[in-house]
Amino acid sequence: MEAIRTEALTRRFGELVAVDRLSLSVAEGEIFGLVGPDGAGKTTTMRMLIGILAPSSGDAWIDGLHVVKEADPIKDRIGYMSQRFGLYPDLTVLENIDFYADLYAVPEHDRTEKTERLLTFSNLTPFKRRRAGNLSGGMKQKLGLACALIHTPKVLFLDEPTNGVDPVSRRDFWRILYQLLREGVTIFVSTAYLDEAERCSRIGLLHQGRLLACDTVDGVKGLMKGALLEVQCERPREAAKLLQPGSVALYGDKLHVRVDNADLGRGEVETTLKAAGFKSIEIRLIEPSLEDVFTAAIPKGAA
Repeated sequence: MEAIRTEALTRRFGELVAVDRLSLSVAEGEIFGLVGPDGAGKTTTMRMLIGILAPSSGDAWIDGLHVVKEADPIKDRIGYMSQRFGLYPDLTVLENIDFYADLYAVPEHDRTEKTERLLTFSNLTPFKRRRAGNLSGGMKQKLGLACALIHTPKVLFLDEPTNGVDPVSRRDFWRILYQLLREGVTIFVSTAYLDEAERCSRIGLLHQGRLLACDTVDGVKGLMKGALLEVQCERPREAAKLLQPGSVALYGDKLHVRVDNADLGRGEVETTLKAAGFKSIEIRLIEPSLEDVFTAAIPKGAA
């Protein structure tokens, strides 16, 4: 069964089309990643799905309920964690969780057991009496997640939950998400980190409000046409300018070059660079990363 479905979901702000006819579906019990750079429309999409923002046109359903016509019953079935989760810095970890339990009207007889479980689940038990304002960035994100889970939602929405968090805390946060996944929670997460997207069951690549691709990570990578060459040479920036615009990306001291045919492309790249005086040239065929695929999928001339 579908936990989330959208059909031509659109949101305009004056002349700006922030989300443009978005159609996708998310199955129950999967983790779906909406991936794109800042300004792609990820947050606007999520706000429409949880009922904070009304669509300009199109439709969406959460657990079979229409996000506009049946907004009230949806609230009990979802959890939401925004980029800047609304923690109260002067309240302790326990007090923040209790506050959100009040907001969601969690029964008193269930509250203690749920709170203790969430504290253990998020490794926050040793810090339960610490004020939220004194927590590290990673612990604040875990507390935000605990608050979003206090009413046991069926679908969890996370808007760039690890933005600005250190790598170790990001890893720990994703471990918690996998635990939730095993318990049958459907997770819809937005991220600008392509390495995080690799962790999702399926992903949607979003650019300027439009869905460029939607599939498993391997499926999305398979959409990239041709072959990808990794080129290592002296003066890589100069080399990038010599090769065909739009098919070259600079990765540190290496270039990723998209070609129609691996063997022919390798020869053309080597010939072009040698003719320009490059001497030390190493070229090898590589598997594309999500970043390569995303770059290739962006229409030419699009910012």
